Amino acid sequence: MEKLQEFQVAARGDGFVEVKDSEDGSVAWFRNELPDAETNVHKRLCIDSLTSSATVYWETAGAKLNSKTFRTASSMKAWFSLNPRGKRAS
Repeated sequence: MEKLQEFQVAARGDGFVEVKDSEDGSVAWFRNELPDAETNVHKRLCIDSLTSSATVYWETAGAKLNSKTFRTASSMKAWFSLNPRGKRAS
């Protein structure tokens, strides 16, 4: 449970807000408060308690959907620092 809380703290620190939980409580969904500047689309984040991981989803110019899965909150925070809020993810 501590690992999931670390993901939640990291997500909130980067401007994500919780939007819903799954019915069985195994995942929590977040949305970035600010949309990406180029696409005007909000990044989404799924924190999964079954796999103890977090996956960020974003859209690039040209409407291509991308995702990146993290096994640790520290790796997710490092990626956030390279892809600041409101900027296009890489």
